[in-house]
Amino acid sequence: MWTANLLALAIVTQNQAPLNASPRDSAGKQAVLWQGDMLEVRGQSLDYVKVYDHRRERAGFVKASQVRMVSLDSKQAPELLSVVRFLRDASGSEALGVSYAAAYLKAVPAQDLTAEPLDALGVMADRLAHRASINQIKANDTALAAHLEVVRQYGVIMNSFEVEGSMRVCYDGDMFRRVLNMPDADAGQRARAALGVTRPECQDPHEGPTEHYERDVWRSDVLGLVPELGLSDNQRARLHARRAGVWASIAFAQSRRGESPQHAGERALQELAAVNKAELSDEDLMEYNEAAVRVGASRWAAEPVGKPSGRIWVQTLQGAPGETCVLLQDSKHDSRQPLLKRCTYATVWTASASSNPAGTVLALAVQPLDAWRELWLFREGPAGWTVDVVPPGTSDTNLGYLEFAGWVPGTNRVLTAREVKVEGRVRRRFEIMNYATLKVEHQAVTPDYLTNFLRWQEPRWKKLTVALR
Repeated sequence: MWTANLLALAIVTQNQAPLNASPRDSAGKQAVLWQGDMLEVRGQSLDYVKVYDHRRERAGFVKASQVRMVSLDSKQAPELLSVVRFLRDASGSEALGVSYAAAYLKAVPAQDLTAEPLDALGVMADRLAHRASINQIKANDTALAAHLEVVRQYGVIMNSFEVEGSMRVCYDGDMFRRVLNMPDADAGQRARAALGVTRPECQDPHEGPTEHYERDVWRSDVLGLVPELGLSDNQRARLHARRAGVWASIAFAQSRRGESPQHAGERALQELAAVNKAELSDEDLMEYNEAAVRVGASRWAAEPVGKPSGRIWVQTLQGAPGETCVLLQDSKHDSRQPLLKRCTYATVWTASASSNPAGTVLALAVQPLDAWRELWLFREGPAGWTVDVVPPGTSDTNLGYLEFAGWVPGTNRVLTAREVKVEGRVRRRFEIMNYATLKVEHQAVTPDYLTNFLRWQEPRWKKLTVALR
C-alpha cells in the first residue's frame, strides 16, 4: 500500500482536473489529474490549493473545488471509513474509493483495524478490473485506463491475461487474501474474498499442468473454508457454482495424473445441483452456465467403468508416454486384432461408450482439455471401420462439450446435446445428427421441440447429463 507519511493531503475527486503552474485559470498546465490521485498540500491561494504530486514528481496548483482535504490523524479515521463505506458499491468511483481506503489504513491505529476496509478495498479493486476487461471489449476509455494507473500508486496490482482473443484485467487479490486471514471477518466478507481470488478467468493461461492442478486444489480449499451459515442466498448460489467448476477441473486433472477422478467428479455434480438459479443475477447466470459446461465436460469422471455391453465395445491401452490408445473390439476381434485402433493424448472416458443396436456405430466421449469434450463416432463402412472426431464447435473458445444422447433405430441418426461458449455466451442445442454425413438435420434449444429426441433419448443420458439442468 501507499506509504507516504503525510498529514495534510488532498484527494482529487474529478477526472481531468488540471494541475496548473500558478493559481489562475489561464496558467499553463503541469499535468492532468484523475479521480483518486493523492496530493500533498503545501498551502492555499485564493480558490486554489498549492500541492505536490509525488506520483508525477511535480508541484502546482489545483482548484479547491476539485479536491477534498483529508488528514491521516487517527481521530479522522472514522470519517474516512464512512466515505469508504459510501464509495464501496459506487460503480465508476473505484479509484476514489481506493484512495480513501488507503488514507484510512494509514490513519487507523493497528489495534483498531478490522476486515471491513480490506474487504471494501478488495471489492473496489476487483470491480475496477472487471470494468476494465469489459471496457476493452466494448470501447476505449481514457478515464478507466487512468484509474488503473491511479490505484497502482496505492499498491493495487492488476494482472493481464489474454483470454479468447482479448485482454482480461484481473486484480491480484492481495486484500482478499488478507480478509481470509482476519479473525473478525464475517461469512459474507469471507465469501466475497474467496470468490475474488478464485475467478477461473484469472488463472494464468501459461501455467503448466502441475501448476494449474495445484492452483485448482488451492482454490477448492479456499472455497471449502467459507461457512454457508450467514451467507446471502446469492452468495451461497455463487459459491456452489464456483466450487462446481473447480471440482470439474480437478477431476480432469486427476484423470490425466493417473489418479481416480470419481470423488472430484461426484463433488462437481453435487455442487452444481446445489445451485439455486433463482438467486443468481444475469451476470452470475453467465458464470453458472460456464461452470455447468465445465462440469458437463468432465461428468463421466463420476461414473465407474463397467463391463462392456453391446455388439461392439472399446478397450484402452497405454501407448507412448502420456498417450492412450483406443481399441475397438467385438466378439471376433480382441485387443491383439482390433477392428480399429486410434491413439490420443486426451482423456478417454470408456464408461461413455455406447453402440447402436446393430453394432455398426459406437459413440465415445474424449476430453482433450479440462473444459472441452469431443464426441468420437466409430463407423463401419464399405472400406472397414473409421472414426470421426466431432468437436463441440469451431470457435476460438476452449469451453464446450458435445455428447451422445441416443440412437434413432433404423436410421443413420444419432441424438446429441451440445453446449459451447460463443461470443461470450454459452449456447445450448439439442440435435439430430446424421452420423454418415455428420450433418445436423434438426436442432432446438430444448428437446421438447424434437419428437425423435423425446422418443429415443437414452435413459442413462437423461439421468446423467447436465444439459437438462
